Amino acid sequence: MNTHAASHRPGQHGRTAARIAAWPFLAAAFICLAGLLLSYRFFVKTTTGQFIDESALVEAAVARQRIGVQTAQLLDLLPVTSVVIAAIVVLFVTLARRRWKAAGIAIAAMAAANLSTQLIKAGLPDRPNLGVNTLALNSLPSGHSTLAASAAAAVFLVVSPRWRPAAAFVGGSYAIMAGLSTLINQWHRPADVIAAFFVVACWTALAALAVMRTGPSWNVWLGANQHWASARGWTAAAAFMALLAGLAGALVLRAAQVPGATSTVSYFLAGVGLIVVAGYVLAMAGTLLLTIPVRRRTLR
Repeated sequence: MNTHAASHRPGQHGRTAARIAAWPFLAAAFICLAGLLLSYRFFVKTTTGQFIDESALVEAAVARQRIGVQTAQLLDLLPVTSVVIAAIVVLFVTLARRRWKAAGIAIAAMAAANLSTQLIKAGLPDRPNLGVNTLALNSLPSGHSTLAASAAAAVFLVVSPRWRPAAAFVGGSYAIMAGLSTLINQWHRPADVIAAFFVVACWTALAALAVMRTGPSWNVWLGANQHWASARGWTAAAAFMALLAGLAGALVLRAAQVPGATSTVSYFLAGVGLIVVAGYVLAMAGTLLLTIPVRRRTLR
């Protein structure tokens, strides 16, 4: 018996599920768009931002040597692998639970995110010369990171609410690792990865509204204690990782600016911190965005 559907079937006791409000999802999309614009403004249009971003990319060569070329090459497979994993999960959920509309929306959002990244990258001008020794060619946002993050987002959208906290943390972690791989292999700067996360998050927020409204019968929150994948620990872990990475990155960046500092990986580590913070904060925000509305939704 499908208790999710049964407990929220229209007409039961003369009540119907309240309609999901659009404004939280639209606001989330707007915030992500603002984050994208601010990332570009600071890391591309200011000398300080360019210096941090480019220094992280240059110092990534040292990190790549330390972890080994083979490990770096293995990390480079993460973005493509994420698509394969996501395709399997989405196909399984679609066939097993018959969530055709959710699958279509998730795939459309994934395609839109990747298309947007390519259009933004092609449309933005070359990086301005601000006295920082850097390649002028624009590389923001990262296509590899968009691919990995959008694949994780597709899974996040089609699974049941009880699975979403775990899916957000695991998928976010995978996207972060894929983003870090592009930095370690010197494909992209940290800002490129962060911008990609914002692009995916923007489309995910819009797609989430459509998923919630087209599938009210299965978008039901039964509580954090009803399933291990819906435990509060997943969201708490994302918050902890973001806080830890933020503090570590700030301390490393501060130490690198001390006169006489000789570290060769400080800005790289700061860049890693920025990517981790962005990834986990967005994962945590996504969990709350898709959990709170169905938790607050009451039967009238």
